[in-house]
Amino acid sequence: MIRIQNIYYMLAYAFQILREQGYASCGTEQFENTADLLSAILVKGVSVQIKRGLGRTYIEETEPLSCLRGKIDVTESIKQQTLIKQQLVCTYDEFSVDSYMNQVLKTTMEMLLRYDIPKTRKKELRNLLLYFKDVGTLDIYNINWNFRFNRNNQSYQMLMSVCYLVIKGLLQTTADGTVKLMQFLDEQRMCRLYEKFILEYYKKHYPQIKTAASQIGWALDDGISAMLPTMQSDIMLTYGEKTLIIDAKYYGHTTQKQYDVHTLHSNNLYQIFTYVKNKAVAGGEVSGMLLYAKTDEAVLLNNSYMMSGNKISVKTLDLDCEFSEIAAQLNAIADDFMKS
Repeated sequence: MIRIQNIYYMLAYAFQILREQGYASCGTEQFENTADLLSAILVKGVSVQIKRGLGRTYIEETEPLSCLRGKIDVTESIKQQTLIKQQLVCTYDEFSVDSYMNQVLKTTMEMLLRYDIPKTRKKELRNLLLYFKDVGTLDIYNINWNFRFNRNNQSYQMLMSVCYLVIKGLLQTTADGTVKLMQFLDEQRMCRLYEKFILEYYKKHYPQIKTAASQIGWALDDGISAMLPTMQSDIMLTYGEKTLIIDAKYYGHTTQKQYDVHTLHSNNLYQIFTYVKNKAVAGGEVSGMLLYAKTDEAVLLNNSYMMSGNKISVKTLDLDCEFSEIAAQLNAIADDFMKS
């Protein structure tokens, strides 16, 4: 489980724009629930985007016009008998605010109005929606989330991620409706945020460590790599001759259970072992870590194993605490890595 306030901090590291002055209040303000937090971030983000100018795109329009514009559609003009009204059917490109990302924003803001958020927040959302009067809405079950970001629309990246969290139903409170927690409802999306948060945390606070999400080459005897999958690490820390490969895992269950016996997820262990052994061939001291987000399970992971000369550790990161405690847990991992 995650405290709502910590979702903000995770987003703030994953998307550096949240560290800007306009978002600072989100780090200290108390929110009624997760929807309230994300709506606050969205209100600030959309407000900033409106000041910059909403993104526009060229949309093809076809309609009868009295003045020529674009290309004349002769067939449609004859079919619709527009000449009687002294008009021609024209097809032209309109530079419109009705872009797909703006449609996602409008759909999300309208959806948030149905959530249990403060009236003041709803008023802010309604005021922002006035700027989207020429923007359509989407079916929330059929949104294509595969966006391509570039220099012109990069400011939408964080906004689209927040919209995803809202629309995919990650907004939940506990049974009493007061404790500010998020449930594990979309493990795949939250795992990406979890990975990005840890990666950016170490980049910011440990500049002496080279931090990257690096690919690992296969240690091949004959050099033939056809059809071999890419080994992509979540976080790789390098300090001198030492390397720590961290595989961040955000699961509803940190262990697998059979006949009342808890064991580590086999595939996770096989994966980190493969990463470590292939990386170790290049030389240096290489170790690996499975870092699970702590769940409500009673099982706490803090194990270390020596496997064929390499250390593989398994730990849990408690996200249901003050952020200073989360930082202390991450700091301990980095400090132990540097001095070990």
